Amino acid sequence: MRKNYDFSKSTPNPYAQKLKKKITIRLDEDTIAYVKVMAEEKGIPYQSLISLYLCDCAQSHRDLQWQ
Repeated sequence: MRKNYDFSKSTPNPYAQKLKKKITIRLDEDTIAYVKVMAEEKGIPYQSLISLYLCDCAQSHRDLQWQ
């Protein structure tokens, strides 16, 4: 490896604003099981499915319909 690198011609990471933040969330076991089945059917990790769903809700300004 070199001791010095030249980053003068580098460009900013265009995905830096889309980085994910690790959090802790408490979900019911039934909810997790449901999401895991859906994620397996779609072939994606269940955490990604949860993230996609929450992003969709946030982008469409979906409000919670409490019954």
